[in-house]
This record gives sequence, C-alpha cells and structure tokens, in this order.
Amino acid sequence: MARILAIDDERTILDALARVLSRDGHEVVRVADPTQVPGMDLTRFDLVLCDVMMPGLDGFELMRQIRPAFDGPILFLTARVTEEDAVTGYGLGADDYVRKPFGAAELRAKVAAHLRRERRPHAHALAFGDVRLDLGARELSVGGAPVPLSPTEYAICELLARRPGQVMSRAQIREAVLGWESDADETAISMQVSRARKKLAAAGADPIATVWGMGYKWQL
Repeated sequence: MARILAIDDERTILDALARVLSRDGHEVVRVADPTQVPGMDLTRFDLVLCDVMMPGLDGFELMRQIRPAFDGPILFLTARVTEEDAVTGYGLGADDYVRKPFGAAELRAKVAAHLRRERRPHAHALAFGDVRLDLGARELSVGGAPVPLSPTEYAICELLARRPGQVMSRAQIREAVLGWESDADETAISMQVSRARKKLAAAGADPIATVWGMGYKWQL
C-alpha cells in the first residue's frame, strides 16, 4: 500500500482517483487547493498526482516549488498533452503523465509501475572515480555529496552506469526506465538526461556522454 497525494481543483476528479486507487489498497490524500501543497510535509507520500490546469497555482509552477522537497514519482494529470506541454513537464522533473479523461486500468497500471520501480530491491553500489551510485538508497553522489536527482533521472543514470561504455538509444532507455505503459516519447528522455547532466555538472562530474545519432553512454 502507498500513500498518494492527489492535487486537482475538481472534486469529482479527486473522488475518482481515490475510488480507483483504493482498489489496490492505496491511501489517497485529496487536495483541491494547490496553494496548500508547498506547506505540507511531502516526505509522508510515496507518489504525487498533480493536475496541470488549476486556478491560483498551476501544476507547472507547483512542480517548481515542490520538486526540490519531494524525491518520489510525480505524475501529471492533464487534458492538454501537446509536445510543448510534455517537454515543459519533464523538464521540471515530472516522471510521467496521465491523460484526462483517464481509464481506471491505465491509471492503476501507471501508478503501480512507478511504485514498483521505486521499491525494487537493490543491494550494492557502483563507483566510478568520485561518482558513486548507492543502489540500495537509490542515491547518486559525487565526492561524497548527494546529487538531488528525480526518480527518473536517477533511474536513467543507474541504467547507463550498469552498462558502462555501452550506447543505449533513447527508445531503449524509455522502455527500460518508464515501461511500455508510459506515454512519454524520446524527447522526454532527452529532457531527463539533460536535467541529470546539469545537476552532475554542477557537482563536478560529467559521466554521461552523448553519442550523436545513437543515444547515450556512461563513460568510464
């Protein structure tokens, strides 16, 4: 069972989310006023579902405010899934999105997939000079200092680090990290890699190399 924070200004949507996800034993905390969220203790939640179009504080701005304080999966709920919107969401640290109106089976599958990836067992670490991935804690550090990666950013780093020197295409990364049920495209993977590289560069490391026309690799 997971504790899920659902944010949407429409009460009917919140009730539907709670009704559907409770079938899998999840507890859904419903918030209709997005301005209340930045003051909440987000460490109490395993996953966040957040609407994009909300009055007062839209989902994108809310993401900017809470992502530094929440390291779990964040899924957008949105009826407007243009490429530009998707790129914006992924660029801010979103892990996936669910289209409105959503089907119960799709919603349950996406939530289950992201929770499963968060909870899969890891028992050791990978080290490359100053860069270290603690697979148990799902944490990447440079010179002993943790790098604040989102779950998807970390998952991409772990995937590449497990295959050092091997080039992986964006499609391969997408399927391995997000799964077949995700609507994310290859542009989303590029955005996630770009965010991870910026954070790594700020920490003094550059382990991910772009192989033009092919994909990315973890360089030794």
